[in-house]
Amino acid sequence: MTKQLLYYERAVPVSSEKHRDWSLQARTSYAFAGHSSAVPIVVAEFPMAAQDSGIVFTGAGEQIHPVVVLGLKPDENVFVDEAGKWMGNYIPAFVRRYPFMFAKSPDGSQFFLCIDEAYEGWNQSGEGQALFDADGKQSDFLRNIMRFVTEYQGVATATSAFCRQLQDLELLDPMTARFKLPSGQDAQLSGFKAINREKLKELSGDKLSELMKSGALELIYAHLLSLRNIGLMVARVKGEVSATTDQGDWVI
Repeated sequence: MTKQLLYYERAVPVSSEKHRDWSLQARTSYAFAGHSSAVPIVVAEFPMAAQDSGIVFTGAGEQIHPVVVLGLKPDENVFVDEAGKWMGNYIPAFVRRYPFMFAKSPDGSQFFLCIDEAYEGWNQSGEGQALFDADGKQSDFLRNIMRFVTEYQGVATATSAFCRQLQDLELLDPMTARFKLPSGQDAQLSGFKAINREKLKELSGDKLSELMKSGALELIYAHLLSLRNIGLMVARVKGEVSATTDQGDWVI
């Protein structure tokens, strides 16, 4: 099965036979996400995520998808402190769903609900929320998780459609954010794409109308407004520094 990894170490399908006695303790720490500098988000999250984080796009071809920027280095998440507390106002659904996820069969015809067995919150002593009841049937907790993950997967389809719109209109350009550290050393954040404001302005009225009717225009504005959060993140983490981007004329 193919799967999104990041902090998933040992993802396996949930089984009433194997996991009948497994329970999940209430989450007290987000330390598992402490080394993820970016995580995927879906379009339904744009308005909330844009309040805290920079929303950018990554990938190539048909694999373009939006992510939120959480750190300035590949192994850094500035939104998780040393105690594992999430410091932002919004926690991405990709993080909240952990240690659950869907995985595809090799032929793409089926989805399986999986858990990361390596997550430290699991136990077989009945502490927390059980996955199955005494008869081996799904617990209310597991059914709620299934609904949440299923909804996430459904919105992921709409997210892919939105990204295809942006590509068809050729609105995405490479993005590089450059900044100076307090030491005077130059640093940069690259490897992402963002919507080019000038290209957006040049769209015809018909194209803009289509984007508005589909809800895509609202998502575009949320993305563009969110980019200032990258500069704010740099300033917060590294001190009073300036940040600009090499993409059109716009500045974070």
